Amino acid sequence: MNKISTKLATYFFIVVLIMDFFLMFYLHRNIINSKVDEEFETLLANGANHRDVLMEHYSDTTIKHIVLMEKDANREVIITNQQGAVLGKSDINVALLEQLNLRLTDLQVEKDKILVSNWRDSPYIVSAHPYVITPKQSGYVIMFFSTSAINGMVADLTMHFAIAGVTSFIVLFIVYAVLSKVITRPLIHMKEATEKLSEGNFQVRLSVNSKDELGELAGSIQKLANDLERLKLERNEFLASISHELSTPLTYLIGYSKVMSRGNLTEQERQQYLEIIVEESNRMKELMKNLLDLARMDENSFTVKKAFFAARPFFDGIYKLVEPSFAMKNMKLTLHCEGEYQLFADALRLEQIVINLLDNALNYSDEQSEVILHVSQNEEKTIISVMDSGIGIPANEIDFIFEKLYRVEKSRSRAFGGSGIGLSVVKELVEAHGGTIEVKSKRGKGSTFTITI
Repeated sequence: MNKISTKLATYFFIVVLIMDFFLMFYLHRNIINSKVDEEFETLLANGANHRDVLMEHYSDTTIKHIVLMEKDANREVIITNQQGAVLGKSDINVALLEQLNLRLTDLQVEKDKILVSNWRDSPYIVSAHPYVITPKQSGYVIMFFSTSAINGMVADLTMHFAIAGVTSFIVLFIVYAVLSKVITRPLIHMKEATEKLSEGNFQVRLSVNSKDELGELAGSIQKLANDLERLKLERNEFLASISHELSTPLTYLIGYSKVMSRGNLTEQERQQYLEIIVEESNRMKELMKNLLDLARMDENSFTVKKAFFAARPFFDGIYKLVEPSFAMKNMKLTLHCEGEYQLFADALRLEQIVINLLDNALNYSDEQSEVILHVSQNEEKTIISVMDSGIGIPANEIDFIFEKLYRVEKSRSRAFGGSGIGLSVVKELVEAHGGTIEVKSKRGKGSTFTITI
């Protein structure tokens, strides 16, 4: 019983068979008892009718008439006087009375009564009906009904119940076939799909037609397959991008290190190559730092420790830290921090968020342009906006800029210095604070990143 179809069929059969058994037993027993009670009542009614006729028209002719009426294959009658002498009888054998344990001389019955009711083991059921003509002239009308008729009826009824039982088995097999097709086949397909997933084959297609739990399960497995396939592609792209990002600065480092080892270089050339080595070393350091942040976020190994601190001194510190980088590129950085209020956040992580956004604006903006850092408070929320007038983001790419290693203008990424990781880090840190980040951008007009914490 390793297959669910076999288990389902077995459990279904057992439950239905038990229900059928008790239902048929109950019906069989009650129908038989009802039929036997009807025969008893009919026997008593016939006996009472004969007794009434006899009392109303007592004569030998009446007795013979009653005997004649009961000359039937199933019914017999004996009419006795008060002393037990037989006045008239049908074809019944009087010797049978001993088998029925009846003594006509010992009857002490005051009203209509069933004398023998054991229809299973006795050849007859017997009823007695006392009659009184005068105080000295009385006796009994004794009715006999053959139990062969009852046993025949019971046998017929049992046969019909047996036919019903066999029919139930056939219906159960039909139901099993339907269940196998409707329920177990989709489950088998899902099992095959999960086996493919475990083997690394994410090209799984399941039909989701039903709206029940099986349909929901099939939909979940299909979604899982699609997500795994997407993650596989993202992983390959991630590894390829990382390989590219690391190989480029390493190539510069190795190449210019070899060039600097030459002895015929001027001091100016040596200084130029050294600056290139420092620049590429810093680029690789920043890349590794961002990758480490992403890895920590994926593993949930970093923590956000919130505390209250003053907003104005915090953003003044960030401004003083990054403003020289903007001045070196002939760009203007403007800080607008309205009012004096407290922030509730992780100062170190929030600084990382803002610096990443400012660095992104610096890399993707032209000289002589302006970047604005605007901070305000709305009720209990702090709103931080970084606005630039740089190259902007195409509308069809805005939804993807927070994905790992995704870069706008991939062919120009080295010219702008982007690695495609900074915004992923920003989004993860903002969500870790329970906040949101929104982007508004227009191609060639600049971008605005708005954080609400």
